[in-house]
Amino acid sequence: MPGTEETESDVLVPARLLPVAELHLHIEGTLQPELIFALAERNGLELPYSGLDELRERYEFTDLQSFLDLYYANMAVLRTEQDFADMTRAYLERAAVAGVRHAEIMMDPQAHLSRGVALETCVNGVASVLATSEQDFGVSTLLIAAFLRDLSEESALEVLDNLLAMGAPIAAIGLDSAEVGNPPAKFERLYAKAREAGLRLTAHAGEEGPASYIIEALDVLGVERIDHGIRCMDDPDLVERLVDGRIPLTVCPLSNVRLRAVDTLADHPLPAMLAAGLNVSVNSDDPAYFGGYVDDNFAQLEAVFALSEFDKARLAANSIHSSFASEERKAELLEELNGGEVPHP
Repeated sequence: MPGTEETESDVLVPARLLPVAELHLHIEGTLQPELIFALAERNGLELPYSGLDELRERYEFTDLQSFLDLYYANMAVLRTEQDFADMTRAYLERAAVAGVRHAEIMMDPQAHLSRGVALETCVNGVASVLATSEQDFGVSTLLIAAFLRDLSEESALEVLDNLLAMGAPIAAIGLDSAEVGNPPAKFERLYAKAREAGLRLTAHAGEEGPASYIIEALDVLGVERIDHGIRCMDDPDLVERLVDGRIPLTVCPLSNVRLRAVDTLADHPLPAMLAAGLNVSVNSDDPAYFGGYVDDNFAQLEAVFALSEFDKARLAANSIHSSFASEERKAELLEELNGGEVPHP
């Protein structure tokens, strides 16, 4: 279970950790149970759990919404800049061990504003750690403001305006939370404004929602990258389009299993996506809730699918090429990956 103590024999570790870019990571989803209790104590909050064991028992999800309910409830412990900084620092320490050399970190500002936490508090807390992440952890970082698709576009536009007005160090915007019934087109004006502001564009699509949501995110929002995207396999014409355009798909295998998007890891379409020539990468999504960080995802994929060294290197190269990092940083990471000998996919 996530948050439980792991023994060396319990952990599947890849024979060699490849340098990767993590492109699909929600910082609030890195709150481990131990940190939740520590922050609650620091802030004088009483949690609705008797202890760590009871909290861990709630990490069995039936669908995306059942996860979101717990995800938002646990955010209550995040009150101060220090809380956000501690959470971010804990993720980067663990990500560095997993081989992550570049991370594009999503944060949900609306989820904190609705709790009465100031925009400056959450942004500055996370950004204070990201500012020195490469020096401190060897991980370059970018911050993505993710907007909750089950809220109104007007709410999102107001928050984006405030982020831009305060000069928040965001590099991109994203779209997350409950997908079904909240199509991408609902946020057409938000994405137009972000594009005008020079921000990069990504969006969750095709996790629980249909393949048509992926098409909508591309055609209406103009995104450069699709988060999840596994439902593209339901539409051969869409697969062909994604392959031809080398459009990145940030796939989260352990997340998909935990949220019942697929029944078991053995049922995951990742091998078929690779075989089709899709530009997929492996990411951890909300690792504290879904049982694993990037190295855990790779280890379990290796165990189930016997991924070849070439496939692992291709997934790593895909992640680097698909990042919003500078061309110079991408070149550094590709040089680190097999001496720069992995070609552009």
